Amino acid sequence: MSEATQDTLTKAQSPAVAPPKAKGRGLAAVALLIGAAGLAAGGWSSWQLYLQQDQAAQQLARFNESSAAAQQQLQASEQRIAQRLAGLPTAADLGAQRDLLVSLQGDQQRLAQSLSGLLGKSREDWRLAEAEHLLRLAMLRLSALQDVNSATALVQGADSILQAQDDPQAFAARGELIKVLEALNSLPQVDRSGLFLQLAALRGQVDQLQMLAPEYILPSEVPTAASASDSSRWAELWAKLSRYVRLDLQADQDVRPLLAGQSLAQVRLTLALALEQAQWGALNGQPEVYRQALTAAHAVLDNYFDRDNQAVKAMQQRIGELGEQAVVAKLPSLDPALNTLQAYLKLREARELMPEAVDAVETEEGGQ
Repeated sequence: MSEATQDTLTKAQSPAVAPPKAKGRGLAAVALLIGAAGLAAGGWSSWQLYLQQDQAAQQLARFNESSAAAQQQLQASEQRIAQRLAGLPTAADLGAQRDLLVSLQGDQQRLAQSLSGLLGKSREDWRLAEAEHLLRLAMLRLSALQDVNSATALVQGADSILQAQDDPQAFAARGELIKVLEALNSLPQVDRSGLFLQLAALRGQVDQLQMLAPEYILPSEVPTAASASDSSRWAELWAKLSRYVRLDLQADQDVRPLLAGQSLAQVRLTLALALEQAQWGALNGQPEVYRQALTAAHAVLDNYFDRDNQAVKAMQQRIGELGEQAVVAKLPSLDPALNTLQAYLKLREARELMPEAVDAVETEEGGQ
């Protein structure tokens, strides 16, 4: 019974087991899919990991290359620094160079002081030489041109240079220069250019002067008509004859020959030349020539021109006034001032060359 029952149960249960088999295959397929998916995911992950490892390897290689390059640059920099350090002086060398620099600076300062002293002396010597040159120019202006104003300015320039020296030894030279200045300032003012222009104005008036006796001016002949009366013919005849007759109501005065046209031009030229000669004498400071020329001009006016004419009288008066004008003044001599200045320059030069000898001589002179 039991066996039959078991067989029956076994038979009855065996058809019911079939559905689980189909379900197991589905699960297996799902599991297979999941495994395949996992395998694919693992492969993809492995591939990504491989790629990352490759990139990391490349980055590491680049880093190694950069590190190597940096290491090379660092080594090159260290070599250059080592070379520069090797080229730098040592502490002992720096100390020696410092001492040498201090010595050179001291020498430079002493040289600059010496050069400044030499330049100062040279500048003073040049200024004193300029003062002597100005004084010589003043002498030339006085002797050649009698130019008092220019000579005064030149002497003042020389005195200003000596004043700027502030040297007691230049006292005597300055004293002579001041004497010359006072003498020049006391001279009368001679206006040579003014005299020259005034005489030129008188020369321009020569052609307007009236001669001693006026020339006869013949009236123009008027043709008469054929039917003129006898009275008009007698009047015409009288007019022709009256040309050759002159009545002088002042016969007691000096009778002087009348001047023809050419002779009058020569007299006027003589007067103009006399005034021109006076101009030359005034401009060149020749008082004898100046006064002789004015005297000659006055004589020409008195002998050949009408003394009663107002223009002639005015010119004679002006010539007399100009004859009293001075064309030159008594000029002072600048030789003492020049000699004193040259003596001062020689003393200064001797003091620079042999100061002890000059001091000894001055001491002996002071003791005597």
